Amino acid sequence: MLRAILIDDEPKALESLTWELENFSDEIEILATFTDPEEALLYVEKATCDCVFLDIEMPTMDGFQFLNRIKSKDFAVVITTAYNEYAIKALKEEAIDYLLKPIDMDDLKVAISKVKKYIARNDVSTEKFERILSDYNSRFNKKRITINTDGKLIFLDLDDLLFAESDGNYSTLYLTNSKKIVLTKKLKEVDAMLPDERFFRIHNSYIVNLDKIKEFIKSDGYVVLISNHKIPISRQRKAAFLEKL
Repeated sequence: MLRAILIDDEPKALESLTWELENFSDEIEILATFTDPEEALLYVEKATCDCVFLDIEMPTMDGFQFLNRIKSKDFAVVITTAYNEYAIKALKEEAIDYLLKPIDMDDLKVAISKVKKYIARNDVSTEKFERILSDYNSRFNKKRITINTDGKLIFLDLDDLLFAESDGNYSTLYLTNSKKIVLTKKLKEVDAMLPDERFFRIHNSYIVNLDKIKEFIKSDGYVVLISNHKIPISRQRKAAFLEKL
């Protein structure tokens, strides 16, 4: 799913582009639309998106000024303009494509294709970087893991991790500071990231940090963590768990 943000000071132009994108493919999700570039700037700095469709001619801040004010641009930019003279400058500003108004559907298809290729290239680079960091951590620093989530890499100290919980194709990490991290990984994948000597999959839905266990309630079959979370132990894993302890 491509997540897009649309910026144009003309409401009708926004409506038209929204309609075209929504009818182009169900793979595109429009996160937000803006007629005010200042509001868009605040949103883009906090949100994670794949692509920004950006108008050039806007009265309070033109598209190039908008791009120059972004601190970290990790999304594809498609310029929308009624003036062909901006094309060369748009490409120099690292926009991957530009669309002339009124926007032609064939041109839109080409632009979307370029966006997908841009994302694929970035994803490969991120995955490669993540593998390098994970390899480094496994060899030289077993106290932390590298997590790729929400468009950023998090270097998580294993001592800060209480337990992990499965939610289908997602997993939630519960931290000692009461924060949570949601990952687009199954619990099996999370388990593979964690060192066996410190973590144990106590249940199909849970992995616990053995160092954070405060109590083991034999009669009811669960452990209590230092955070007072109660985590059940499956019958099939109980013997292996006791051996671990």
